[in-house]
Amino acid sequence: MEYAMSFWQTTKELEDSAESFVIATLISVRGGAPQDPGAKAIITKDGLAFGTVGGGKVEARVIADSLEIISKTQKIDPIHVKWNLQKDIGMTCGGEVTFLFEYFPATHWPIVIFGAGHVAQALTRTLERLSCQITCIDDRAEWVDKLSIKGLVHPSPKDLVKELDPNSYFICMTQGHAKDTPILAEIAKHAANCPYVGVIGSKTKGITIKRELKEMGIDQAFIDRLRVPIGLPLGTNHPFEISISIAAELLQVRDSL
Repeated sequence: MEYAMSFWQTTKELEDSAESFVIATLISVRGGAPQDPGAKAIITKDGLAFGTVGGGKVEARVIADSLEIISKTQKIDPIHVKWNLQKDIGMTCGGEVTFLFEYFPATHWPIVIFGAGHVAQALTRTLERLSCQITCIDDRAEWVDKLSIKGLVHPSPKDLVKELDPNSYFICMTQGHAKDTPILAEIAKHAANCPYVGVIGSKTKGITIKRELKEMGIDQAFIDRLRVPIGLPLGTNHPFEISISIAAELLQVRDSL
């Protein structure tokens, strides 16, 4: 159980850091082999990251083939290979091994959440199970400390926008529109073409925010793209149900691009 947890924790860490990797699984063995069927290894561009499929020449070949897969960058279907230990690997012992190579290309999906309140707490817990990179920012340390991820405390969150990836999915859920609007103005300035920008709240709140942004001279195209409210129209007002509706909308936008 501990091995399995460590194995999948490694894959999650690689996904969170947007790093490509290959999982190589020993499917079958005929004759002598250094490992039993079911053995797994995780390989990144830096080599073996976790696990083993037996070491020696077999593992060296597995790593070499995995690196070749990673170097091609594009997504590929799982690959089955069968090697003769003498002919293909250069070992003295006879036998055959069959491996499955599964490639997981890096998923660059940065999501920035401004505000660490109740819904943000639920949303980060929902999103951390997905292949995305989450940044949550608030000026209240006591709320950031409650996050399930490592958040950022800053006295003026809007000042961090210029340092963030302009291709991020931006979500504002601060204590109110008085804090949301300045953040949105900075997003319009530094990341106007971001794939997603939205604010939690009612349609009335959206009208107010859009009016204020227009008065600030923000480009109308950005204002028209602003989503208020956010999330698909499903569920109740429970924080976790709201978080699921928001996550579903984020997935919908991501998969439409």
